[in-house]
Amino acid sequence: MQSPPKKGVFEASVLANRQIGECFYVMALQFTGEGAAAFARFQAGQFVQIDLSKACVPTMQNQPAYVQDSMNRSVLLRRPFSFADVAVQGNIAKAELLYCALGAATLRMTTFHKGDSISVIGPLGNGYTVPAGKKIALLVSGGMGAPPIRCLAKTLTAGHSEIEATVFVGAKTAKSLPFEGRLDAISQQLGFSIPAFGQLGIPSIVSTDDGSLGRRGFVTESLVQWLNENSSRPKNITMIYACGPEPMLAAVAKIAAERNIDCQVSMERRMACGIGLCQSCAVECKVPNSNETTYKLCCKDGPVFDAREVVFAGSDD
Repeated sequence: MQSPPKKGVFEASVLANRQIGECFYVMALQFTGEGAAAFARFQAGQFVQIDLSKACVPTMQNQPAYVQDSMNRSVLLRRPFSFADVAVQGNIAKAELLYCALGAATLRMTTFHKGDSISVIGPLGNGYTVPAGKKIALLVSGGMGAPPIRCLAKTLTAGHSEIEATVFVGAKTAKSLPFEGRLDAISQQLGFSIPAFGQLGIPSIVSTDDGSLGRRGFVTESLVQWLNENSSRPKNITMIYACGPEPMLAAVAKIAAERNIDCQVSMERRMACGIGLCQSCAVECKVPNSNETTYKLCCKDGPVFDAREVVFAGSDD
């Protein structure tokens, strides 16, 4: 197994920063030198901490009313993000950052322009892994859990041709799907509903709570339906990967456990430092062969965990 890349503090140059939805943006970053070498080995599911302390404040007309009281406060702590894509060309690494501009910090990100420089700490944490012998990968993305799932989809396509992947995408409404564009009707009939995955040859099954796109209901319901329709396929060659809201992760973990399917989940916590110093991102985990639990750090031990070890809030076991 390839060892994780060494983390560091690097300067990234902004190549583009554009809006793709009501509150969704895509920022393209470029790393050179030591930064390029570090991010050339970025693993899907890892993350970075971005310094926004020097970012400009958006104009008043670009500030939602609910954040105007907090917009002029200093953004002292870095913010964690996971890349949706990393591409290497020679001694240059280009990364795609998909983000949702809702709070005082992320709204500042919308003011970055081509040529601006951003301080980035990373790559941080542990990403998704592909155990030997797996032939089926079920990728479950809920809401803004999309970036690491997109990155993982590319990793599987590029380096694991033996694996058959299917993506399950969920959101409250069609407008809250953090993806760009729609494919034509024929492509959608073939199952390539989301262009970001269709371009990789990976079918995607979309679910929205209100039924405004794809199937009405939770993304976990689509996952269960697929598993029921493919119940004859060996469980030991199947892996479920998930990223999204914790209630969704808990539901995915339960589904996987009931069917004895291996599952990896990307957890989310407030991360002040991202390197294990502040101890603010604890995740309760089970102690093997015991009824006791312990706490691990999302930033250092995760953010990707084996679903079997995580104690989800409200769970009975």
